[in-house]
Amino acid sequence: MVKKPNSNEARLKRHARVRNKISGTAERPRLNVFRSAKHIYAQLIDDIAGVTLAAASSMDKGFEGFGGNKEAAKKIGAELAKRAAEKGITEVVFDRSGYVYHGRVKELAEGAREGGLKF
Repeated sequence: MVKKPNSNEARLKRHARVRNKISGTAERPRLNVFRSAKHIYAQLIDDIAGVTLAAASSMDKGFEGFGGNKEAAKKIGAELAKRAAEKGITEVVFDRSGYVYHGRVKELAEGAREGGLKF
């Protein structure tokens, strides 16, 4: 019997492996990304205190358009960078959550970099 590999299970394994090595602090929080078919979410997390410092997603009230494409991801990255700047955060650790650095994840990262975040 041929078993089809569960791609989300494999992604979660990759995410757990990476999370053993990286952690966010108050000075340099972790930029976490989650993408679904229709939306994309990003948040800055201080793992030591266990709190989210800033977040942005395509589900926010002010967001216009479809959230499941590269243009939306770039807008969310820029919006997160703006919210981080308001809180005085300039450097982050990028956590792609086991996703391939390609497409929407890459666009979100580029949008955040253009907005002023360093990673």
